[in-house]
Amino acid sequence: MSFFSTRTAAPETGRTMAPTADDDRGGPGAPPPARPLAQPRGDQRHPLPDKPIPIIDCENVDIYYGKFRAVSDVTMVFGRNEITALIGPSGCGKSTVLRSLNRMNDLIPEARVTGRISYHEQDIYGSDVDPIEVRRRIGMVFQKPNPFPKSIYANVAYGPKVVGMDVKNMDDIVEEALTRAALWDEVKDKLKQSAYGLSGGQQQRLCIARTIAVQPEVILMDEPCSALDPIATARIEDLMDELSQEYTIIIVTHNMQQAARVADRTAFFTARPSEDTGDRTGQLVEYDITRKMFSNPGDKRTEDYISGRFG
Repeated sequence: MSFFSTRTAAPETGRTMAPTADDDRGGPGAPPPARPLAQPRGDQRHPLPDKPIPIIDCENVDIYYGKFRAVSDVTMVFGRNEITALIGPSGCGKSTVLRSLNRMNDLIPEARVTGRISYHEQDIYGSDVDPIEVRRRIGMVFQKPNPFPKSIYANVAYGPKVVGMDVKNMDDIVEEALTRAALWDEVKDKLKQSAYGLSGGQQQRLCIARTIAVQPEVILMDEPCSALDPIATARIEDLMDELSQEYTIIIVTHNMQQAARVADRTAFFTARPSEDTGDRTGQLVEYDITRKMFSNPGDKRTEDYISGRFG
């Protein structure tokens, strides 16, 4: 039987700013304390194994848009309950790789993936696999907050209804998701109000709650803080650390300091121009424990990018 054939739950496993109505502080009080710009996370939470314990495994993955090969020969393993950052210059294919991990690229005409991407050792592009179920188990949070034009409550309840989850009490599902997204205390008295009334940082945490509500095991985040102010960014980063106790998180970021702060492991991508056409194809250069990569990278291209020499 296909691992994705049933819809059961996934296995358990700055700058100082004056307060404004749109602050993401969650109430009165001072902003979060200043944080180091780049303190590699590596051993802060738990010792990491030398090799990740696999949850998603990419083997010789190429990604095409029509005849154009956007990404070439990516082989890497994403570890269970780890935060992995994908970094690299614009156009290197890191977001393309991220979207391939839950088949979001299926929604792009002429996009195709060769090689193998496995989740719990099952090929997610197999003919017997339901892509909707893949996206339930491997959720996605996008670059800009994208709440639905509905109430806060309806935003969180939408997913469980659409995927047909067996829900005995939707109120409990909504409260649990908002609590895990560190948003419940801020919105519990206005659940019927429009999600558009929330600040940008709150909207992004609402989108995280909406993802959590369908009980995924992996959360993909495509530059989730790029549209947020420093205070809201700090809240999202702290939330990622908390969520990694229960979920695997894979994040695309252009912010080297953010990658150093939040990620257990980091993968550096770059783009190689074709000698014939000049088209740039993304390739994985280096993948290692973040602490090691930022202090002693194994490839000069990685060192040049991290130090700001290019990119």
